[in-house]
Amino acid sequence: MALQNIGASNRDDAFYRYKMPRMMTKIEGRGNGIKTNVVNMVEIAKALGRPAAYTTKYFGCELGAQSKFDEKNGTSLVNGAHDTSKLAGLLENFIKKYVQCYGCGNPETEILITKTQMLQLKCAACGFLSDVDMRDKLTSFILKNPPEQKKSSKDKKSMRRAEKERLREGEAADEEMRKLKKEAASKKKAATTGTSKDKVLKKKDHSPPRSLSDENDQADSEEDDDDVQWQTDTSREAAEKRMKEQLSAVTAEMVMLSTVEEKMPVAEVKKAPEQVHENGNSKIPENAHEKLVNEIKELLSSGSSPTQLKTALASNSANPQEKMDALFSALFGGTGKGFAKEVIKKKKYLLALMMMQEEAGAPAQMGLLNGIESFCMKASAEAAKEVALVIKGLYDEDILDEDVIVEWYNKGVKSSPVLKNVTPFIEWLQNAESESEEE
Repeated sequence: MALQNIGASNRDDAFYRYKMPRMMTKIEGRGNGIKTNVVNMVEIAKALGRPAAYTTKYFGCELGAQSKFDEKNGTSLVNGAHDTSKLAGLLENFIKKYVQCYGCGNPETEILITKTQMLQLKCAACGFLSDVDMRDKLTSFILKNPPEQKKSSKDKKSMRRAEKERLREGEAADEEMRKLKKEAASKKKAATTGTSKDKVLKKKDHSPPRSLSDENDQADSEEDDDDVQWQTDTSREAAEKRMKEQLSAVTAEMVMLSTVEEKMPVAEVKKAPEQVHENGNSKIPENAHEKLVNEIKELLSSGSSPTQLKTALASNSANPQEKMDALFSALFGGTGKGFAKEVIKKKKYLLALMMMQEEAGAPAQMGLLNGIESFCMKASAEAAKEVALVIKGLYDEDILDEDVIVEWYNKGVKSSPVLKNVTPFIEWLQNAESESEEE
């Protein structure tokens, strides 16, 4: 069966992962009883994550014709003879209104019915809640026939818990085996050392007995040692002699230290202590950060290209992370709603600075994510709400990798408001990975 990308905007993307079958129709009957049968409506609706009755009813509402979906037989019928291309166009409109997220365009959404009988689309990727236009005729049909609650997420969570429990039990069993092996090895070692000690004792027992004359000689030597008296000379001359010896030793050490310092380079001796950042990088004061931001703003206002900006910042003494933080402040300072679109629009400047970070040996993607987090912590509430859209947009543009995003998220503080907004996107990433592995 031929497949196509979900959503007209993704039609030419060869690597788009969300696909659905191409629509197949069949004209049935004659005269006033002529009908159009959408043969593979069940497969299409399954790919969209919506009941087939919704799409069938939408066709009827838009065409002003009666429509019916038979649950038992799985047949979708619309009165009248209609072209496949016309129905495919209506299906695209249905996808825009009732499937794709209004924020990020992802088709992995769920229809929610609020207490005030309003329809919303909750995105599993970015967590955005899209308000559906209630003037559409299909909305009343959805309110009367609400979608079934998905149980797959709970099942997946229980499966993940069981898998984690199984891994813990396996690790505990491995640890127990290691302990047993260590105990066996220590017992074996003790046994071998015991036998070697026994052999040594046996050798000592078998050593030839000492003669009486040898014992008498040893006793005489011990007596001679007892007769010797060891005393310290406490006279003034002896004390002065000892002091001179100690002073000569100290001066010798001082001379050695001075020669070592003379051999050291001047740069190492006169090296000034640096302030240390929390993550190990040198920290610049706040006024230096503002100065760097102003410098970048002047470069941008003069029409500098990303390459020129990179060349100009290469000579700056700030570390790569400070440059990235300053770039975000210069590019998006004062931005509220629409922050995600601005980031994608000006991604070339971010890529240029990431290239400079890679040349300096710094982790470029992690630096970009830290820059996003740092900016969103200081930015307005509207900009901070779009942090998931920003990261997803950069992920879709192949600027950020999935492994780096998850690693950055796991290293962060989960109580942070920025990470709380990113949590739905991280869960979506992990779910998508597990589903692709199952497929």
